[in-house]
Amino acid sequence: MSDLRSSTVMVEEVPAEHGDRNARRAFLAAAGAAGICYAAALAYPVYRYLASPSEMAVNEAPINEVVLKDAQTKPPGSVLMFKFGTRPAMLIHHLDGRWIAMTAVCTHLGCTVQYEPEADRIHCACHGGVYNAYTGANVSGPPPKPLTVYKVKVNPDGVVVSRT
Repeated sequence: MSDLRSSTVMVEEVPAEHGDRNARRAFLAAAGAAGICYAAALAYPVYRYLASPSEMAVNEAPINEVVLKDAQTKPPGSVLMFKFGTRPAMLIHHLDGRWIAMTAVCTHLGCTVQYEPEADRIHCACHGGVYNAYTGANVSGPPPKPLTVYKVKVNPDGVVVSRT
């Protein structure tokens, strides 16, 4: 019995500096994980912005024709904005009775253009590009190419816009 009383247990103490080192490692690991999450949160919108035009080109089914119901009731001097596939387009009913349809995407940087009936022109407000409202030709400003013009057929039920 005397052996049981005399036995002692040795407990080794951990120096305080080891505890601080573990706390620092845990803090740095948490800060690193937060930094990675923050970088991913910033990078994802940039990736989506840069990748979306190429994805749209791959995923876009070829649209050859759009029917605009009741568009023939638009008065002369008006414009109707519509989607031709995934891209904006415009149907212009000119004062002389002609119907013209073309893409509404500036060929300079892809901004949406507007028809200005008082000046009888198509204008891009982003950089001052001007297009001819009858032919889509680039008249002035930075646009390098004309707008794409579509074929227009007016029916009693609507207007059919198709690729030429």
